[in-house]
Amino acid sequence: MDFATPLIPARLIKRYKRFLADCRLDDGQEITAHCANPGSMMGLAEPGMRVWLEPNDDPKKKLKYGWRLVDHENGHFTGVDTSVPNRALRQALMDRTIPELAAYDTVRPEVKYGENSRIDFLLSSPDLPDVYVEVKSVTLCRQSGLAEFPDSVTARGAKHLDELVKVMETGARAMMLYLIQRTDCDRFDVARDIDPTYAAKYDAACAAGVEVLCYDTVISPSGVTIGRKLPPAPL
Repeated sequence: MDFATPLIPARLIKRYKRFLADCRLDDGQEITAHCANPGSMMGLAEPGMRVWLEPNDDPKKKLKYGWRLVDHENGHFTGVDTSVPNRALRQALMDRTIPELAAYDTVRPEVKYGENSRIDFLLSSPDLPDVYVEVKSVTLCRQSGLAEFPDSVTARGAKHLDELVKVMETGARAMMLYLIQRTDCDRFDVARDIDPTYAAKYDAACAAGVEVLCYDTVISPSGVTIGRKLPPAPL
């Protein structure tokens, strides 16, 4: 998935009200960018951080920049836009480059299911059980090489795990796909200390047969693509 507009570098001044970020462009101009991330962004929103912004000229958008990446200035990047994983994954699913899901020829995003929920992707194919795929963007890293989810308490995330367990009662497959939006991690785990309820739901879902996939991403100011398969979080 390529970014629609070439990204430009800046320095973060501050993030506030969750969805706003003041930044200083390299020419000294101070602007406000949209931050498409409702999470805590632990470790990713420190003043002075090098960031990459996507400019736009859409008259319908109030803010003319979107915050897309954190540049760790050591060759590694983190993607902070939570809409990017679904866009990158949709392309991968349609191209059948995810081996575990390559047999499915129909990919439907945002399908209603459960109790007022929408599944990120519903995959179907003749003679195969449907598979419901819930996608989570993973950006937290507190130990070298270890990506964790969630970065804050997520009642919505816990609900999704419950919904996936119920899906299996219909005979369909249910899958959690954690997409690590960092280039400096090669392992994944659930952040049990941050959200014990989510961790318990994760364990219960796995025990019930919900499948778990973890993939990392290849990130640069040009775009984001699906990378390597990583081992899932241990129970």
